[in-house]
Amino acid sequence: MLTPILLTLAFGYSAVSLATENGSPTTAMGLLDFGAGYLPPTTDNGTVGFRAAYYSTDAQKDNDGNDTGNDFSLDVLSLSMAYIYMTDQKVLGARYGFGTVVPFFKMDSELQVKRGGTTLFSDQADVFELADIQLMPMLLQWTPSPNLSIFAQLQIQTPTGDYDSERLVSPGLNRWAITPQAAFTYVSENGYEVSSSFQLDINTRNDDTDYRSGTEYRHEFAVGKHVGPWTVGVGGYHYQQITDDDAPGLEGGNRASVVAAGPAIGFFDPGSSIPPIRFHAYKEFGAENRTEGYNIGLTMAFSF
Repeated sequence: MLTPILLTLAFGYSAVSLATENGSPTTAMGLLDFGAGYLPPTTDNGTVGFRAAYYSTDAQKDNDGNDTGNDFSLDVLSLSMAYIYMTDQKVLGARYGFGTVVPFFKMDSELQVKRGGTTLFSDQADVFELADIQLMPMLLQWTPSPNLSIFAQLQIQTPTGDYDSERLVSPGLNRWAITPQAAFTYVSENGYEVSSSFQLDINTRNDDTDYRSGTEYRHEFAVGKHVGPWTVGVGGYHYQQITDDDAPGLEGGNRASVVAAGPAIGFFDPGSSIPPIRFHAYKEFGAENRTEGYNIGLTMAFSF
């Protein structure tokens, strides 16, 4: 999070140009790639998913996409467990389910703000704690044809994570977020796949800092070829803040954006004891008012 001292530097001296309160997205980036339109099957005990992701950056970009000139580094290891229970009940013609995600973040960050050879601000933080728990009260799965699958969900991110307004970074955001999301997967007769997901993060105000991050839009995608139980290709995301931040002393309202792309691979064999696995490694580029780095993710799931 931006501390009160850093907020003064950011807004009073234009030393830091980052949008959203902590310069990062509200929800995880690079979460969906191949199979984005599929939800787990209906089973007696539901599905448990595990995800490990690593984000690393040493670059902050300003409103024009140029480096801010700050000495900065951030490494985030996120470990998450999700539980999803799908039923055979129908809502709007779709199979209905619900779920939750419990994430833990290990965050290591350093920042020095310099102007004219003078260090205006210096801080560092290293923390490994619970991040904000996400509730999914509505998961809907449609299968219009054997080649096409569509899902929609409503997610609520709760301010349950570890948070300290005086610390450089915190796993928790100390605010609520409402996220409507929809996704689809199409697989051709020749085994070519196109998957995409679309979502909005609608944020409430952080009462400790009186900062409200703007609404965030994200499109995630993957294009590849099925070869036996494997799917190989490329994936990525486009992140764009579509409304201004609102905070004391902030004029104009920064808006963040970034694009990422890279290789993606998935494994799914219904007849195998090996669980479904997905992996990607993305490079970010074209960032404005936020960091620019690397995003690596590994996901697997078990249905019982």
